[in-house]
Amino acid sequence: MAKAIHSMLRVLDEARSVGFYKTAFGLDIAERLDFDTFTLVYMRNAEADFEVELTINKGRAEPYALGDGYGHIAFAVDDLDAEHKRFETVGFNPRKIVEFNKDGALLARFFFVADPDGYQIEVLQRHGRYR
Repeated sequence: MAKAIHSMLRVLDEARSVGFYKTAFGLDIAERLDFDTFTLVYMRNAEADFEVELTINKGRAEPYALGDGYGHIAFAVDDLDAEHKRFETVGFNPRKIVEFNKDGALLARFFFVADPDGYQIEVLQRHGRYR
């Protein structure tokens, strides 16, 4: 049986990205591995073993072209309204909260926010299959 363990994102500014994921989602550095040409920073919190791997390629000055293939990574939270307000307060500019219904029943409540490199992140209210 396979187990998802991390998602890798290439980022330009390590400190800025670590700060974003720490402030936004309470992720802490689980391990930082420094190599000659790149650094890997694995971040997670007590909620799950799944990690966000930040890859910093040394000497890279230009933003990464995200293309049209990347979708998003998602985080589930206990209080979506409070998190949305907190994101606004710290200047993360979250998009509006959306309610997604199917056959008249609430499927999901969520908003999106972009990290410092433009990666889209979905923040969902814990509900139904989104736990």
